[in-house]
Amino acid sequence: MTVTPQIKRLDSTETEFSTQLKALLAWDQTEDQSIHDKVLHIISSVRDHGNSALLDYTQQFDHHDVGHSDNLEIPRDALKAAWDTLPTDCSEALSVAAQRIREYAEHQKLQSWQYQETDGTLLGQQITALNRVGIYVPGGKAAYPSSVLMNAIPAKVAGVNEILMVTPTPSGHQNTMVLAAAYLAGVDRIFTIGGAQAVAALAYGTETIPAVDKIVGPGNIYVATAKKLVFGQVGIDMIAGPSEILIICDGKSDPDWIAMDLFSQAEHDENAQAILISPDENFLTQVNQSIKNLLPTLERAAIIRKSLDSRGAFIHVPDMTKAIEIANIIAPEHLELSVEKPELLAPLIHNAGAIFMGRYTAEALGDYCAGPNHVLPTSGTAKFSSPLGVYDFQKRTSLINCSASGADSLGRIASVLARGESLTAHAQSAEYRIVKK
Repeated sequence: MTVTPQIKRLDSTETEFSTQLKALLAWDQTEDQSIHDKVLHIISSVRDHGNSALLDYTQQFDHHDVGHSDNLEIPRDALKAAWDTLPTDCSEALSVAAQRIREYAEHQKLQSWQYQETDGTLLGQQITALNRVGIYVPGGKAAYPSSVLMNAIPAKVAGVNEILMVTPTPSGHQNTMVLAAAYLAGVDRIFTIGGAQAVAALAYGTETIPAVDKIVGPGNIYVATAKKLVFGQVGIDMIAGPSEILIICDGKSDPDWIAMDLFSQAEHDENAQAILISPDENFLTQVNQSIKNLLPTLERAAIIRKSLDSRGAFIHVPDMTKAIEIANIIAPEHLELSVEKPELLAPLIHNAGAIFMGRYTAEALGDYCAGPNHVLPTSGTAKFSSPLGVYDFQKRTSLINCSASGADSLGRIASVLARGESLTAHAQSAEYRIVKK
């Protein structure tokens, strides 16, 4: 029998609301010192011992005796075999999702540009793709072929030369849909490693795995901590926390729909967060009843219950203005605007990873096939960061080409500023190019 979760009920008009909201949102497991120390040891071992450390950790954590380092890589023909053996409905679904993701990504490509000033000086920006990137795809509690598409396709559109993928294979089990998705998305090489050791291998390289320029993709707390620790050696997309959904509803949507939307994120893991905001207190009660009725029908009911118990909430607000204010404070990964005219509210949202507009736009559509990327900022980081996209795999290089006249006029300005900073060599370097009168 599934126990009904005891979801917190908050009222934005109460004096203690700000304190209660802050406590509800608190999350930063990457600061756990014991995890930090363990991950640091793993990174050091992989950096110092390469493949030998990878083999040991793969056996220890994934219960998979690879035997020889050559076996860490999945042969390319195995990817094609996985694609060829997929049931038709699966291959069609992956193909449609991949095409939609690719079409959306094409709109994100940055282009080089330049302009010329009247004295002939040329200024501009040159766009180039990263040379090699590493994609982390989880493979523990669940397999995520959708994450393969969302990470690899934007990299391909950007023009990345080589895409490596790492994914754990517990007890040697390889997920067919994950391999098929990698084939479809154009992943170049796949390695059967996971955890902090996989992040370390991508960052520093081993005898088998070449070092990459950037690591992207979600993972557990050990993966997130490892990405945090190797940043600077390589680029990373973000430090991803547990999945989140915030729903703002005017009280006129089907409560069963809203309950299932909350479940869709709560089922990820016990630390996921699902929050509903509404000015209609009776509607919050209706959704709570829907949760009670629908939860026992789901396979991951125990996980959902723990998630809603520990981090879920219903928030009653006096009006939509307050709902928007709270949404911008929360800065959610996923925001559903389940209201009559979402286009009026969307421009008021300044902090959100993705906005799902209207009663028919379930967040789950964005997870799989709508087109925009599902790798999104979590834990309030939408206040300063954005979804994964093509631009994450491109670099911007400034271009400066001074004419003789431009070097003369700019040199006079640079000379004054450099001498003001007591940087004489800077000044003289500019002054050498000034026309002597």
